Amino acid sequence: MKKFEVTFQPSGKRGEIHEEKTILEASRELGVQIESLCGGEKTCGKCKVKLLEGELSPFTDEEGKFISESERLEGYRLSCSARIRGNVLIFVPEGSLIQKHVVRKEIAGKQIELKPALISYYIELTPPSFHDLRSDCDRLKKALSQDYHLPHLDIDYPALLKLSRALREGNWKVTAVVWMDREILDIRPGHVKEIYGIAIDVGTTTVAGYLCNLGNGEVIATQSMINPQATYGEDVMSRINYTITHPDGLQLLHRSIIDGLNHLIKTAVEDARLSPDDILELTAVGNTVMHHLLLGMDPRYLGVSPFPPALHQLINLKARDLGLRVHPSANVFILPVEAGFVGADNVGVLIAEEPYNQDAMVLIIDVGTNGELVMGNRNRLLSASCATGPAFEGAHIRFGMRAAPGAIERVKIDADTLEVDFKVIGDEGWKSNSGKGDARGICGSGIIDAIAELYRNGVIDKSGRFKKELPSSRLILSDGKPEFVIARKEETSIGKEITITQQDVRNVQLAKGALYAGARLMMKKLGVERLDKVILAGAFGSYIDPEKAMILGLFPDCELKNVCAVGNAAGEGARMALLNRDKRLEADEISKKVDYMELTIEPDFQKEFIEAMQLPHMKDPFPHLRGVVRDEILNQ
Repeated sequence: MKKFEVTFQPSGKRGEIHEEKTILEASRELGVQIESLCGGEKTCGKCKVKLLEGELSPFTDEEGKFISESERLEGYRLSCSARIRGNVLIFVPEGSLIQKHVVRKEIAGKQIELKPALISYYIELTPPSFHDLRSDCDRLKKALSQDYHLPHLDIDYPALLKLSRALREGNWKVTAVVWMDREILDIRPGHVKEIYGIAIDVGTTTVAGYLCNLGNGEVIATQSMINPQATYGEDVMSRINYTITHPDGLQLLHRSIIDGLNHLIKTAVEDARLSPDDILELTAVGNTVMHHLLLGMDPRYLGVSPFPPALHQLINLKARDLGLRVHPSANVFILPVEAGFVGADNVGVLIAEEPYNQDAMVLIIDVGTNGELVMGNRNRLLSASCATGPAFEGAHIRFGMRAAPGAIERVKIDADTLEVDFKVIGDEGWKSNSGKGDARGICGSGIIDAIAELYRNGVIDKSGRFKKELPSSRLILSDGKPEFVIARKEETSIGKEITITQQDVRNVQLAKGALYAGARLMMKKLGVERLDKVILAGAFGSYIDPEKAMILGLFPDCELKNVCAVGNAAGEGARMALLNRDKRLEADEISKKVDYMELTIEPDFQKEFIEAMQLPHMKDPFPHLRGVVRDEILNQ
């Protein structure tokens, strides 16, 4: 097969690529990060590039859905559709590049009893003599048994290899690092107190690591990054499909997350002035698809009813078996999964928030591409998953983008003038204060703000339709369809207005309707009429304005003071499991006690979903929005 030279501008990256590969595939090979929220399925339109020189395959109907006639004449193509037919020079616009994501994965840092799986034991040994010819290994095990009551110890192979030298370098005074009172993982000359581990949350969109000192429980470094699998698809179904449609798909996705974790770990330990070899324990959480891809297990059956996972229970394995570049004896503990689409991340949330120890009726929502719900108290817990789609991540929104510099993250609309103020990631204050005009798009928290504000101020009605008769210069028509201008052309860095379209509103209604319908069905199953508390978990949940979320109808009515964001609760659970081995047992027990609801087979789901599409809801009352939204709006 022929190869042709492909050059990308403005990066200047170039290389020889096989004929008939797409521009998107070429970009992956050459390290050019082109945005592809749909994973190359030709459904998001975010991967536009411009052909400057050379020959590509003919323009397709799929491209025509996203590229206007004027753009087509200028040479614009979708990189997932255009195939290489000769040497080409490709320009990648700024708006089509994966931007440096603002990864917000803070944890609450709750206090927890320190009881790690790894403990260091200082031991002073009697050197061998002609009267005592025991092996070095037997000598060490006997001393640990006598001094610390550890009678049944194994030793990991890499630890055995360094044993003899470590004993002699330490003049027979060494520190043994023991895992779960049953395996020696490391031998260190002298008295060494410090042991380190890292807790990792493998999210669909973002990955975060929390480097901890296992001796005192302190988080000494936090590191986060975009999940490198995002280039193969924004959501879990796209990634499952990639493993099915590409012979090497599973290997590529597994390798990409392992490489990503190695980079994250290296960066975290360097920040703490350590080395990867200092990491002796890892804990990990992730949704079920991320769990399978991390372990290299085929996820295709998770995409087919009844969505069975390959593995439910917790797992311990050596980091070296996964290809993680840490201490050669390091252990990886992965929390158990609950069901096909309720994974170890949800178990992490549970052990962090402990609804099973509360009397209050609690709803926990982890808002993301795949929305996960937990509801209940000490009497009973239900969990469910609903496909909210990537609208809250900025996909399927005309000017939607990730939470990166230039993204509008907050929106306010004046009730009298309908003038808009907004805050952009990277700017200190609101636009009205800074006067800056550098908006590039709008991210999830800004989208929720904008649509809630449009409803609260009567720009859209309960059904989500724009009121075209409103006398405002911000309410415009584009191809006969209404849009509302959030940022005027001179307030942006992309040379055009940033708007909220009718389709944008519909896509958010679909996403929030799925979450609300799931919560209502869970309330019915539990026989409750109201919620005492709503917890917004996850990185995205931390940046949602609770008031705006309830105006939108993201969850059933609740007293606003009892709606709170807790940060990355899944990561918090992973940290707790790292620092306290009892939390691992707790995770195993609670994952078996939670009742999973498959919402798609509930007979009332469609009815609940249709009613939940309206703002905030077709029928349900929202007494706690009185005074927040005008009565004439709320009573439409």
